[in-house]
Amino acid sequence: MGKKITVAICGFGTRGAEAYGSYQLLRPEEMEIVAVADPRPERRALAVKEFGAPEEHCFASGEAMLAQKKLADAMFITTQDSDHIRFAIPALEKGYHLLLEKPISPSLAECVALREKAHETGRIVVVCHVLRYTQFYQKLKELLACGAIGKLESVVATENVAYWHFAHSYVRGNWRRTEDSSPVILAKSCHDMDILRYLVGKPCLRVSSFGSLDWFRSVNAPVGSAARCLDCRVKDECPYDAEKIYLTNPASGYFGGHRQWPLTVLTGDVSEAGIRKALRTGPYGRCVYRCDNDVADHQIVNLEFEGGVTAAFHLSAFTEGCYRTIRLTGSMGELEGNLDDQRVVLRPFGRPETVYQLDPIQDEYAGHGGGDQRMMENFCRLISLGGRETLTSIDVSVESHIMALAAEESRLHGGKAITLSDFGK
Repeated sequence: MGKKITVAICGFGTRGAEAYGSYQLLRPEEMEIVAVADPRPERRALAVKEFGAPEEHCFASGEAMLAQKKLADAMFITTQDSDHIRFAIPALEKGYHLLLEKPISPSLAECVALREKAHETGRIVVVCHVLRYTQFYQKLKELLACGAIGKLESVVATENVAYWHFAHSYVRGNWRRTEDSSPVILAKSCHDMDILRYLVGKPCLRVSSFGSLDWFRSVNAPVGSAARCLDCRVKDECPYDAEKIYLTNPASGYFGGHRQWPLTVLTGDVSEAGIRKALRTGPYGRCVYRCDNDVADHQIVNLEFEGGVTAAFHLSAFTEGCYRTIRLTGSMGELEGNLDDQRVVLRPFGRPETVYQLDPIQDEYAGHGGGDQRMMENFCRLISLGGRETLTSIDVSVESHIMALAAEESRLHGGKAITLSDFGK
């Protein structure tokens, strides 16, 4: 590792602070946050108190931060999806390297414009497709590369979003409406489009997609339900009850007493009283059947890659847990695994199976199967040592966005097949 890198963060929310900014708390010798921009005073106060950011370099907007002279080696842009480009392009022009939260943008034209600007300025843009950095997917890639299952023929991948996570982010939360953020296949699953491209190792040629918003609609509201969960007379029978999800959450066991995401999205005061106030007054206390959401709650994407490899991807809101599974079949065997289990099974035809149990994920900051932390290690090393090679450059990441946006176009037009070379133009 070379010198410690300095970082300015535009958007100090869940991803900016808790996923990527927290790397400073883990490795203070590698990274230092020297500037923050966020419209919420409590988030700027957090940057000063817990991360040591200079108060004079905590700004109420990204525009105010970018109006200053260059403040750091790199900028993290972790704002809402549609705001990424208006900060990213000026940041590149100012001389910052970028760590850019996915998706790049819901607009394909903006994705391409950023790619061109990155090339023009010669700056590094690392898109946060963190799954590429996990041991799990890198092990699958290694086994494919050494011919463990012969010629890859097909892939089946599933993203189980979990009923409570989908309700939080895509029914009540910031990604519930396409016009305000992105379609769910881009906002949530450009990760998965990217990992399919990574594993297959060849460009995607065509996609088709089916899915809809079926369940989270007013027509499905139970008799006796109310606009807010705290007022609901039938909440005991409803798994989507906000009080259960945010205060007791017996199903996932994700939060019980551990006051981090998603509670910090609701409010800066994560006491029981603070959460109850947020459920009474904010968007996260609304009945899931009476929100203004419009993104699909289940979707299937069929993909054809160069060389004849086919893939099927399934996203569903309707699962108990939040995890990803995958099966890759080849001419001489198959691979299967679950990201959360950190376990890969190789079944060569006619021979005994081999189970690869990967290292457990133990650090509290290591989200996405350890991908968040491994990406941050890579990024800091890249900037510190002046390297250029990265797993998730702007060039490779734009491909996944074309795949996801073409899939949404197909879904909206009855599942018709979309040729990516035509769509990309």
